[in-house]
Amino acid sequence: MSGQLSYSFRTPKGVAGALVDISPYSIDSRTNTETEVDAMLFGMGAVVGDSPGSDVRVPTSTNTVRDFEGVVMTGYTQQMTMDGIVRVYPAQTVGVLRWGRAWARVVDGDTPAYNDPLYLVISGNNAGLFTVEETANGTTIAVNGRFYGGLGNGNIAPVEIHNQLP
Repeated sequence: MSGQLSYSFRTPKGVAGALVDISPYSIDSRTNTETEVDAMLFGMGAVVGDSPGSDVRVPTSTNTVRDFEGVVMTGYTQQMTMDGIVRVYPAQTVGVLRWGRAWARVVDGDTPAYNDPLYLVISGNNAGLFTVEETANGTTIAVNGRFYGGLGNGNIAPVEIHNQLP
């Protein structure tokens, strides 16, 4: 017979799409225009959709920093599947952090540190994730923000998004 032999009372360090702290922030409601389940995830960066100010989608290589809406936030109202996954469904309303501090998804292998620059990946398999690396081939855009600390649990890190107005 097997059993759990150890228990941890520590709270995990961060949840993708959650607020980092109680500092001021702005979250707007938007509709997910992606047609596939799990195309958009909590903690990803989102860009304007077909109806600016109304919907969002995962970035593509045609996007610029002016298209950046913010970080997709969890409202803790979604149920977890039996596999431990919390899904964002097509046409679902999501909160998008326009400015403030949130736990965001980062590219696998990145090790951000406090005050590192913040770039959004806009193409490839990592589209929508954040990184510390600017790429010369146009696969990232500089976001008006910074990393607010190092990695939490998994591939998430705290980011601070500043006002996006030009």
